[in-house]
Amino acid sequence: MRLPVPFIKLPFRFDAERLQIELDTIEDSAWMDHPSGLPGNSAVALVSHNGGNNDEFGGKMMETPHLATLPYHRQVMASFGEVLSRSRLMRLAGGSQVSPHVDFNYHWYNRLRIHVPIVTNPKVVFHCGDETIHMLAGECWIFDSWRWHKVVNDSDQVRTHLVIDISGSSRFWELVKKAENGSCEDDEIDYLDGAKVTIRLENFNVAPVMAPGELEAIAREIIQDFEGHANNPPDLVEKYRNLLLNLGRDWREIWYEHGQGPSGWPKYQDLLQKTQRQLHPERRALVTASNNVGVNPIIVQRLLRAALATDYYDEFMAPINLQK
Repeated sequence: MRLPVPFIKLPFRFDAERLQIELDTIEDSAWMDHPSGLPGNSAVALVSHNGGNNDEFGGKMMETPHLATLPYHRQVMASFGEVLSRSRLMRLAGGSQVSPHVDFNYHWYNRLRIHVPIVTNPKVVFHCGDETIHMLAGECWIFDSWRWHKVVNDSDQVRTHLVIDISGSSRFWELVKKAENGSCEDDEIDYLDGAKVTIRLENFNVAPVMAPGELEAIAREIIQDFEGHANNPPDLVEKYRNLLLNLGRDWREIWYEHGQGPSGWPKYQDLLQKTQRQLHPERRALVTASNNVGVNPIIVQRLLRAALATDYYDEFMAPINLQK
């Protein structure tokens, strides 16, 4: 998600020593390799699709058995009072890095990532845009994942963060604004022995068929971004503008006839495939003005692959069917 600045430190302080005590109880077999195979990167799922050992972004989010053994981690996560998405412990081995990248898939369109460092050292450096910082243990940070970013662990020690994905309510964003302006003091969140807390989790994060209004909003944002790059070829800019606007118009027409229903799925799929076939073969034929990323992969990840998710239909419709 885009932020006005690369990094914002949130006004929370957590007990890193207590978090590390719980962290040390996790067995080595619980750590999953990075889904892209990045060397030295591993994670333990704490909140995931159906509570399993997976890296999925969509579907009903549930606490994993690992989280049940970490009472202070649960208290930390509940302390935000927000609806949480996929959340993990993320480990970066000494001498490793998270390579430079931009988060542009659909999940990140309306979500950001909270970092709570648990085990770290001064040689662990987070780069985002043109800024670099070292996050201290027990602090709480968010960052702009739309900018190019990377993490370098230039030490011989493992770095571990608690990482929580959220979209954020109006309350949360008011807090972010105050934190950015430096107008609030840190709130110390200590461990409360025996405290029972409730973690609010996402249940509806991927619709089987993306609503036309959302699809059009994403398309307009992409159009605005590539129109703003002075070096993009004008004829290709015009072609892509019409392509995305027509995708929205035709999607809405199908929606008015079929909605989420399976009867419309073949038509939606045909439209998505037709749109993808019209993309330029060069992934960087157009680039964004905001972060110099090729437009093709953004269109594919944020729109074409996200707009139709029929595998989630039964899960999405189950609560509605129960009310009938």
